[in-house]
Amino acid sequence: MTIGEMLGQSGILTVLGMCVVFTFLIILIGCMNLLRIAVHAFKLDKEEPKAEASAPVASAVDQKAIVAAIATALHEKN
Repeated sequence: MTIGEMLGQSGILTVLGMCVVFTFLIILIGCMNLLRIAVHAFKLDKEEPKAEASAPVASAVDQKAIVAAIATALHEKN
């Protein structure tokens, strides 16, 4: 088998592989569109109102203390 024949076969194999990948991507996009239509048809895309969180949001943390702790940890590491 000559180098030219091997390059020809590798080119055909490359194109065939790319066609398989692009075909799969087209099928995947089609399935995702069908899923989007089905979700919209069954009204599953409506979010229910969420109750407010029972735990209060953490108050503002002292940023200088955090920076000092990180600097201390890095200093001890070295």
